[in-house]
Amino acid sequence: MKINALVAHDAAKPLVSSQITLRPLQPQDVKIDILYCGVCHSDLHMARNEWAVSRYPLVPGHEIVGRVRETGVAVTNFKVGDVVGVGVMVDSCRECHFCQQQEEQYCEAGFTATYNGIDKHTGDSTWGGYAQNVVVDQHFVVSVPQNLPLAGVAPLLCAGVTVWSPLRHFKVQAGDKVGVVGLGGLGHMAVKLASAMGAEVTLFTTSPEKGADARRLGASRVVVSRDAEQMAAAQTSLDFIIDCVSAPHDLDPYLATLKTNGRLVLVGIPEQPHQAPDVTPMVFRRLSISGSSIGSIKETQEMLDFCGEHNITADIELIAGEAVEDAFARMLKGDVKYRFVIDMAATRW
Repeated sequence: MKINALVAHDAAKPLVSSQITLRPLQPQDVKIDILYCGVCHSDLHMARNEWAVSRYPLVPGHEIVGRVRETGVAVTNFKVGDVVGVGVMVDSCRECHFCQQQEEQYCEAGFTATYNGIDKHTGDSTWGGYAQNVVVDQHFVVSVPQNLPLAGVAPLLCAGVTVWSPLRHFKVQAGDKVGVVGLGGLGHMAVKLASAMGAEVTLFTTSPEKGADARRLGASRVVVSRDAEQMAAAQTSLDFIIDCVSAPHDLDPYLATLKTNGRLVLVGIPEQPHQAPDVTPMVFRRLSISGSSIGSIKETQEMLDFCGEHNITADIELIAGEAVEDAFARMLKGDVKYRFVIDMAATRW
């Protein structure tokens, strides 16, 4: 089953159009015609082997929206023609404590990544969404609401659920005062989702010019984190903070903005560790620092359903596949509002 894809053959070379072979359809499998695929910063890390785990050839992409083309004989959840999504994982052990409680992202054996993972059926690398098609077990496929523009749905499959999961897990609710650190691909979705939940959202940014956009997205307050007076005015005002920044930074100023019992949740992974926070205020005001990784299949479906009800999608810039290297370069400069998405119909293979 050969298809066209954008393939990284070497860390030092650009992605090129090549052919790859998909695995034969298994009884539980869904074959999907890919319509759109979001461009996540982790795709760039993996294409360039910046995490030293990449196996070549490699096809990035784990924010996939498409249409079911074919189903295996045992598939019951989907039919040909359904519009569906695939996110960061395509399998897990299905047996451990976390898989049994529908938290596959914390699978004790490690989930199978949508790309650069090991396919259980073939032993080969899994292929991602910078391609014409993908084959995925039905358990790891989700339904896409029909009322949403599909290109804007693609980033929800990673960026959206990555911020939705901690918001839900820690029971953020209407009336809560929520801080969001950073207004990028993750941060802009955190602002949209927390605001739609009824929370009062404060956006922390190093860029004052992002204030107007943050308010357009749903923030009620914008705090420039480099402004000592603004940070001082925000002290002990928040119940919960979701930190979306992937660069090392000082956590103490954000901890100071939390009320007693407040929680700071990290979803960005810096190349170097954050400096250790001051423990004293954590002890005396019972503050917590947590981490959160993507989201489960159940959470992904719940998030998509919520977005369908509230007409929420990502803010995107649509590109053809041959522009992906330019997109990577612009991502490195922060020149995107707020996610690139590849249009497969516009891509010349």
